[in-house]
Amino acid sequence: MKKIKKNGILLLLFAVFISCNTKKTDLNNPIKTDNSASNEISLSKQQILLGNITTQTILETKNSLDQSYTGVLTINQEKIKTVSSRAMGRIEKLYFKTTGDFVTKNTAVYVLYSEDIAVAKQDYFLAYQQLSMPGDFGKNAKNMLASAKQKLLFYGLSNAQIERIKSTAAISPYTTFYSAFSGTISEIMATEGGYVMEGSAVIQLADLNSLWLESQVNVNDLKSISIGQNTKVSFADYPDKTINARISFINPEINPDTRLLLIRMEIPNPNLLLKPGMQALAQLSQPHQKVLFVPIDAVIREQNASYIWVEKRPGVFENLMVETGIETNGMIEIKSNIDSTKKVVITGAYAINSEYIFRKGSDPMEGMKM
Repeated sequence: MKKIKKNGILLLLFAVFISCNTKKTDLNNPIKTDNSASNEISLSKQQILLGNITTQTILETKNSLDQSYTGVLTINQEKIKTVSSRAMGRIEKLYFKTTGDFVTKNTAVYVLYSEDIAVAKQDYFLAYQQLSMPGDFGKNAKNMLASAKQKLLFYGLSNAQIERIKSTAAISPYTTFYSAFSGTISEIMATEGGYVMEGSAVIQLADLNSLWLESQVNVNDLKSISIGQNTKVSFADYPDKTINARISFINPEINPDTRLLLIRMEIPNPNLLLKPGMQALAQLSQPHQKVLFVPIDAVIREQNASYIWVEKRPGVFENLMVETGIETNGMIEIKSNIDSTKKVVITGAYAINSEYIFRKGSDPMEGMKM
């Protein structure tokens, strides 16, 4: 009886040992040891499905590369003219008091009260009266007349205004000044009753037959933009209207906060249909470009490096450090030399990245920073 009882205990202990080892084996089964290379990761079909991981061959484009930039129409600063006072005095009257008004050439702009001009008018009148005097008086009067006329021309009087002084009974300290050119008033710097110094600006006139389109461009796109480059410009307010223009200016200074810089195009506006402040879209084309593109979400970006995941073989993915270029229409340029037949992970790249860090405990690009 004792022998039977002893054997029963031994059988029970053996059963417990077998059971414990079986459970240990079952626990180890779900844990996969990843023996792939340092820049690779192996995923099961279920993981690929759950991570929505899809691949696509890198798109190689050999046609024209189009980039679009939004901007705002502004006044062409090179087409601005200033009507200034040629003498010190007081603005007695302003004929235009609203920006946006159109001023036609030879139209009266302002009336100036000026004692300096009054003295010059008086000198001219007296010299003219003395021309008929005999001898040296007449000769001196001729020289005085020429000198006085030159001074009046310097003050901005026209030949017709100067000629009328000869028949004026009383010399007036008030003088009307006219615009030497046509344009739209962009700024008024003087006020009625206010004093101006010699050379002070009264109004500014803009020629709106030519406008500027200014746009902010990412610094990464700078290498593909050049002065003289052709652009096709469309307008939000006139969807059916397009204009061919060229880049006329690229700001050499980059905004350190936004990493953007300004480019400018000159836009012809002969019918004055376009107005400053309107939004426009500039499309830049670069023909005969050979570039590789992937969707923007396919690129993992870090502070010092960018990389993509590619399918090395079914279920096995490897990361490749890449240099990126311009972004357009949801795609980003891959400037690194990569086989265009490679299958790039276009969705689920971040899922792969997270799984890689979880398994290997390190950043995929650790030790490979640019």
